[in-house]
Amino acid sequence: MADAISLRVITPDSILIDAPADSVRFPGLDGSIGVLPRHAHMVAALDAGPLSWDGPDGKGEMFVAGGFAEVRANTLRVVTQSGELVSDIDVERAEASAERARERLRVGGTASKAGELDSLRAQAALRRALQRMRMAQRR
Repeated sequence: MADAISLRVITPDSILIDAPADSVRFPGLDGSIGVLPRHAHMVAALDAGPLSWDGPDGKGEMFVAGGFAEVRANTLRVVTQSGELVSDIDVERAEASAERARERLRVGGTASKAGELDSLRAQAALRRALQRMRMAQRR
């Protein structure tokens, strides 16, 4: 496995992925970022979206909810608040999250800083829920 990069996806609760990969693609804030073995050292902020990889055991894909990624010494370390394999995405739960976010956007206001902050959080929650639903539908 000399030509593989070590992929580690870490949340506050657990290590979700710890496996070799031939290539990895993840959602950066300015677009999708691809990483191959022997990639230069890099740190990047993550957007919520799909993280995919090709490895010796086949392809994999998961949802990551933002965070950051570091490439160093042929290791890609992704630190995210939460993530789930596409096969584990609960579509009903994602739909419920989207509906809660839409409701917060309907009743929320931006008359105050707190209202504006809640609106931004609701928009982010809606984007995450919709992305999870799209990913689950592709499986």
